[in-house]
Amino acid sequence: MSDKVRATSKDFDIVRYPVLTEKSTKILENSNAYVFVVDRSSTKIEIKNAIERIFNVKVEAVNTITVKGKKKVFRGVSGRRSDYKKAIVRLNSGDKIDLGVGV
Repeated sequence: MSDKVRATSKDFDIVRYPVLTEKSTKILENSNAYVFVVDRSSTKIEIKNAIERIFNVKVEAVNTITVKGKKKVFRGVSGRRSDYKKAIVRLNSGDKIDLGVGV
């Protein structure tokens, strides 16, 4: 029996999806860090534990950013995009997450 801890549905509620942009790819290449959109109420410790359980890696550090939604006008109706939270997760050297990015 292995010592792996299984991910729960709460872990998948905390970590929504990875951010795959040019900037996040550069961060990945330079510092072995991945960018994820996470639940706005989650803490750094919850994010760290969820990433470790979902991807079976060891997290070194977590930095979070709350992104404010933009004001937009569509067909004369003004509105606002939702705020969201991003987490930059740096892994220990040697660990890797396969997101399907050619890095």
